[in-house]
Amino acid sequence: MQTNQPGLTSPCYAVIFTSTRTDTDDGYTETAARMLELARTMPGFLGVDSAREEIGVTVSYWESLEAIRAWKEHPKHRAAQEHGRRKWYSSFTTRVCRVERVEMFP
Repeated sequence: MQTNQPGLTSPCYAVIFTSTRTDTDDGYTETAARMLELARTMPGFLGVDSAREEIGVTVSYWESLEAIRAWKEHPKHRAAQEHGRRKWYSSFTTRVCRVERVEMFP
């Protein structure tokens, strides 16, 4: 599991990406790492949580809906999305929601 948002404050937005992988890696691990590096450079990016077992769950946090749109439309991210549709995922769902409160322990 990866967690990277210790300073996360609310309100903000969360993009929840759940997926089921195919058996093909074919560059998935490297591309996922590059997309995280790229997302970190995007204005409005706040952090990410990610875990993968039978299904994968990645939650990225953003300052605004505009920042989410900019990430969705980034050319390198668009290329990775298309590759994912063709090779890496048998199914996926993306949800966008507003985070009203953040509570962390400890």
